[in-house]
Amino acid sequence: MEQGIEFLKGHGTENDFVLLPDPTGALELTPSRVRALCDRRCGLGADGVLRAVPAGLVSDAPPGSCADDWFMDYRNADGSLAELCGNGVRVFARYLTDAGLVADPQFRIGSRSGPRTVRRNDDGSVTVEMGRVARHGTSTVTVEGAAFTGLMVDVGNPHLACLTDVPVEHLDLTVPPGHDPGDFPHGVNVEFVNVVSAQELRMRVHERGVGETRSCGTGTVAALAAALQAQGRDAGEADVQMPGGQLHVAITRDGSTLTGPAVLVAWGWLAPDWWSAH
Repeated sequence: MEQGIEFLKGHGTENDFVLLPDPTGALELTPSRVRALCDRRCGLGADGVLRAVPAGLVSDAPPGSCADDWFMDYRNADGSLAELCGNGVRVFARYLTDAGLVADPQFRIGSRSGPRTVRRNDDGSVTVEMGRVARHGTSTVTVEGAAFTGLMVDVGNPHLACLTDVPVEHLDLTVPPGHDPGDFPHGVNVEFVNVVSAQELRMRVHERGVGETRSCGTGTVAALAAALQAQGRDAGEADVQMPGGQLHVAITRDGSTLTGPAVLVAWGWLAPDWWSAH
């Protein structure tokens, strides 16, 4: 068979991605192809697609991205563009280091939310500097007719983090929570959070353009921001437990970090006729 488009499959705490190396910027990654790749029956199956391309070849790379940075062109499973993905950044960093495309354990990755510094740790985990956390008041979503009020948080992408006494495992997240389009005109990632202790949170998340995912990296930062605000604090750290595993999050007055695993599962080629058909 003629060699097709190279791909890798990976996940960060079971939030899974198809990664497409594109060193020359030649891939035409259409919404149709993204949806087909992410289809769990007819494609490879994933929560999103990461295209690895030099930032100098990305027309919509934001100011601050150096041409020599590798840019994480991230798409949600429905084909829509997304600004940032905390779990995706870690998988992206793991690929770059394993492939020998970066030599230092600490380096920058470009994203539509601006550059992010990442560090490959000795234990194989990856730490991402997620930037400053912006808090924007409250909004309300509904799940099965029940209202949940949360904190609007910007971690480079929009979140609503809802602290609740309802055990998160009891919630039905098979449909998107109803949100206020005035507050979130481009959709929102919604976190439902149980505070187990000052240093431990339990969370489930419904991501815009995807549905419920097993984990959400930026969502854990939003969840901690909401928990800290409820405690009257603006800095702290915690372990956040999700269906897909655990991440460690820290928020300071100047920024935030996210630390967790990054796993590469498979590598291969997409059939040329399949790619062309989409």
